[in-house]
Amino acid sequence: MIAVIQRVSSASCQVDEEYTGKIKKGLLVFVGFDSNDTQIEIEKMVKKIVHLRIFSDQEDKMNLSLLDIGGEILSISQFTLYADCKKGNRPSFIKAAKPILSKPLYEAFNLECQKYVTIKTGIFGADMKIELTNDGPVTIVLNSEELF
Repeated sequence: MIAVIQRVSSASCQVDEEYTGKIKKGLLVFVGFDSNDTQIEIEKMVKKIVHLRIFSDQEDKMNLSLLDIGGEILSISQFTLYADCKKGNRPSFIKAAKPILSKPLYEAFNLECQKYVTIKTGIFGADMKIELTNDGPVTIVLNSEELF
């Protein structure tokens, strides 16, 4: 599983001109899955995300977690995180889990996030328009193969 985490002061997702999710201060999380991901990786990744100390404290040091600030998550499924661009100019997505596997993983990821914080989502497989105000900017990439 790969998660690209952006600290935001606001973020939203639109599908066909309708908002599917809007958050204020929190994290915009783009998440992609491969065929080896399980509930175990999901639980570990979510725990890591909500406990990352990437929000500023009173001394302007990144010392607070999403839980500490009472922030929200906007979760967006994104298989393109598994793009392989080694050969040619057209990315290959062979490493990304197929939708029949990745959709239940994405749903499980969102349910796990709900155990900790308020979560809003995009729509799996839809053409989404994402707007954000990146706070910092702070962007962190987490890869379960490297972490766990």
